[in-house]
Amino acid sequence: MSKGSFPSASGRRGGTLALVLAALAPVCLGGWLVWDTMGSGQNDGGGAPASSLPTVSSTSSPPPPRPPSASPKNEIDGKPLTGKVVVLDPGHNPDNRDHTSEIARRVDIGTGEKECDTTGTATDAGYSEAAFTLDVSRRARALLEARGATVKFTQDGDRSYGPCVDERARIGNNAHADAVVSVHADGAPAGDRGFHVILPKSVRGGAADTSDIAAPSRLLGERVRGEFMEATGSAPADYIGDGSGLNVRGDLGGLNLSTVPKVFIECGNMRDPKDASELTDPKWRERAALGIAQGITDFLNR
Repeated sequence: MSKGSFPSASGRRGGTLALVLAALAPVCLGGWLVWDTMGSGQNDGGGAPASSLPTVSSTSSPPPPRPPSASPKNEIDGKPLTGKVVVLDPGHNPDNRDHTSEIARRVDIGTGEKECDTTGTATDAGYSEAAFTLDVSRRARALLEARGATVKFTQDGDRSYGPCVDERARIGNNAHADAVVSVHADGAPAGDRGFHVILPKSVRGGAADTSDIAAPSRLLGERVRGEFMEATGSAPADYIGDGSGLNVRGDLGGLNLSTVPKVFIECGNMRDPKDASELTDPKWRERAALGIAQGITDFLNR
């Protein structure tokens, strides 16, 4: 058979392509009409409103957009404590020892009377509790302010003595604080180790009424206990209460007279050599401050 008896390969491909295009033309035209009716999907205002679009059912639909409230409570520009007021109460005062008569006077704590303040304890080497509490509180303040909190002190080494325990409570009350933490270190016998958080007992008497703050103060104390333990690696005190690291008391004016959530933390025992080696270590004090700050943050963003 001669070469001209059959169509060329290019001729066959051309004929096939023409048939395919002819078959697809109605389908493409219909699709374009549907697309034109629904709009192009561009955010230019030219398409149909979303409510008029057909619903497409799917068993694997993507989750809805995250609402703004799903971000951490109160967080503004990465600062979760924006708008919160925290009062830190550095226990005692480095100059109390020079004002023994002033700090010895009795003040009303609602359920009785107690000394205005005390000198606090110290390590065997002479590192004072008052110096410790100021250092840890200042470190915690820096962390809390970086998170957006307004932080106030009851004293910042700027007073000749005190303040008295009743005034310490008033400072937190007048600030309308969202949380108050009083920072201390204990003076138990050597061999007793660990930290503990003191919670206010529900008491009523005179100017004292902790019935409204006892429950939130416990929550604050539990958060501080957990974060302090994690940050420092310290164990709850083995000589206070049931070993839980929580101790409820009704004889402390700073707690009895508080009208806002408040706890004390005894960060360790200054009279024990092993605890003292930690309390005098600046790196450990930074971790202690972190634990306190994180506990407060957890409580305020619960």
